[in-house]
Amino acid sequence: MAADLPRFSAKAILQILEENAVTSLCAPPTVWRMLVQEDFASCRTQLREVVSAGEPLNPEIIERVKAAWGLVIRDGYGQTETTAQIGNTPGQRVESGSMGKPLPGFRIRILDEKGHDSCEGELAVALDPPPVGLMLGYLQRDGSVAFPQTAAYRTGDLAAVDAEGRVTFIGRTDDVFKASDYRISPFELESMLLEHPSVAEAAVVPAPHALRTSVPKAFIRLAEGCLPDKASALQIFEHTRLRAAPFKRVRRLQFCDLPKTTSGKIIRAELRRQEGKKQGERQENEFWESDFPELQQ
Repeated sequence: MAADLPRFSAKAILQILEENAVTSLCAPPTVWRMLVQEDFASCRTQLREVVSAGEPLNPEIIERVKAAWGLVIRDGYGQTETTAQIGNTPGQRVESGSMGKPLPGFRIRILDEKGHDSCEGELAVALDPPPVGLMLGYLQRDGSVAFPQTAAYRTGDLAAVDAEGRVTFIGRTDDVFKASDYRISPFELESMLLEHPSVAEAAVVPAPHALRTSVPKAFIRLAEGCLPDKASALQIFEHTRLRAAPFKRVRRLQFCDLPKTTSGKIIRAELRRQEGKKQGERQENEFWESDFPELQQ
């Protein structure tokens, strides 16, 4: 069953789940983040399996669903160019924040900057031989199909693998950035922000800074009923200070709606472009950590 709504409504989805006795639900992270903003714990569902797909799901959302419904959302990883590569299959112990383990048919490699196998680096698929679930190549303007002639298909995503073979997403190679020469994972900070009850959605990008080159800035959509004011900003800054090392702290934030694709993915590239064009000018509902003397103590 697929919900065909003229406009997405989290309340309507919960009602559909209850009225139709739905037993399995697969939804992208944007939908899960909107569902938990509703009174979803009171929804009398018959769900047995819950899955997230499309982009990594923040651990905070997984924990909230588990607490309300007693179900663990099984996250996974795949691309338009492939079938599902990594997943938390039924019966497998789910580690919060992990995409799971390589699925049958795929040999996953984690490559460092020199192309050597590592425990952290770019996620890649071994091509000896190429898996059935991988594209034949990219269609060229002349009608031919071309595929990079390498030993591994590089996904453009950064990940880490633990001793048990579980893979954890770090971020897109073009989303991860440096602040004071430290590498910052937007996904890690976004997950931290979502732990705050006032934050419905968050996207972190680099903001230019004269001394540090760049600092983490969060674009935040507030939960219903929360005001985009200085008091809310202070609470969120205090929240991150308690949970992040100094070099990782969110130094600026802006309350706004987030640009998304038609499938609900946040377009961080658009936010980076907006930030690059500002030339240091503040936007409406934007606050800087330096606005709060009490945070400097």
